[in-house]
Amino acid sequence: MVLIWMLILRWGVVSAEADFCKDAGRLPDVARADTIRKKFVSHRGALIRGDSSLRRLALVFTGDEYADGGPVIRQTLRRRKVPVSFFFTGRFYRNPAFQTLIRDLRRDGHYLGAHSDQHLLYCDWTQRDSLLIGREQFRDDLRRNYDAMRTFGIRKEEARFFLPPYEWYNDTISAWTRTEQLELINFTPGTLSHADYTTPDLKNYRPSRTILQSIYDYEQHRPAGLNGFILLMHVGTHPARTDKLYAHLDELLIYLKKRNYRFVRVDQLF
Repeated sequence: MVLIWMLILRWGVVSAEADFCKDAGRLPDVARADTIRKKFVSHRGALIRGDSSLRRLALVFTGDEYADGGPVIRQTLRRRKVPVSFFFTGRFYRNPAFQTLIRDLRRDGHYLGAHSDQHLLYCDWTQRDSLLIGREQFRDDLRRNYDAMRTFGIRKEEARFFLPPYEWYNDTISAWTRTEQLELINFTPGTLSHADYTTPDLKNYRPSRTILQSIYDYEQHRPAGLNGFILLMHVGTHPARTDKLYAHLDELLIYLKKRNYRFVRVDQLF
């Protein structure tokens, strides 16, 4: 099932790239928001890439059950002076073992956002238009996520970007997100960065070196490189995965800085 998901996400690259269009020129103030949005790439109603004419990108970390990489990630980001974005579930925010990390990340100035409360699967893996939840369940679960965030002083007004659980959604989920006055986002397809959760027993397992190489190859061989990218990783993974991608974060940051990329939070990318 996970393999099918990976294939579907790869198939989405072409259609996502086709959505991209450049700014048509200066427009009146009433249309400025639409003009700016045209610089971005969207897929099924979610923003998946920022302005590809600018050499900047957003690193994103999601978290639900695990946070084993938290201390290493935080220390590396502090040492390299890199701002990133974290999207946690309500379960993550409520977990007593993770609360010191959350406070430290907020104190460091990173973006902290929502990733659903219970990490629900919104739609079928093979029939994406088939919803597995209703609108009320979606709304209540999402609002509980923001309730958990408020205990850390994170107001909805300052965290309006929402990254769906499993990074899997459809047009209906995008529409429901907008009714909650939020903006749905997802990772930029093209690399294997999001495969850092895979364990050796899975058919789609990818070791960290393979994942890193996919990032380097995309950056070197695509005209716009990683401009405007949302590069997604996980703040923690199952213990069965001993080859942790976050252990190579410093290498990745050094590489990208040498290539003159500027790191921004998602609220700065869009």
